[in-house]
Parts: sequence; C-alpha cells; structure tokens
Amino acid sequence: MANSTLDRIRRRITLDSREGWIAGVCAGFARYLDTDPAFIRVAVIISALFMPKVTAAAYLIAWLVLDDERKL
Repeated sequence: MANSTLDRIRRRITLDSREGWIAGVCAGFARYLDTDPAFIRVAVIISALFMPKVTAAAYLIAWLVLDDERKL
C-alpha cells in the first residue's frame, strides 16, 4: 500500500530540469504547487541557513527519488 502511495506522489511531482538550476527539484515542486520557482528557491535557501544538514539531505533524497519529466 505504501508503494502505491509513493508511486502516485512520484507521478505528480517530477524534476523539472528545463526550468531548474541544479537538479530541477525546486522547479518541480514549484510546478506541483503552481507557483514561481523563485519562491521555492528562497525557501530552500532560508531553510539551509537554519538547518543545512536537513535541507541538504531532503534535497538529495528528492533528487534521487523523483523522476525526471523528460523520461516519462
């Protein structure tokens, strides 16, 4: 059951390497939330100032888990 939930989330949130700067994680989340990628990038930078290890780990996990939209 958990696998099917993860599959649904992975299909909806994808990496957006065309709009992305590094890996497309922020741009993918921005597209999923229907907002400007700059807002997500600023939030990630602010988060990294206060919790650098957690932010870096979350970013890397998202990069590894999420599919690239070009491969779908």
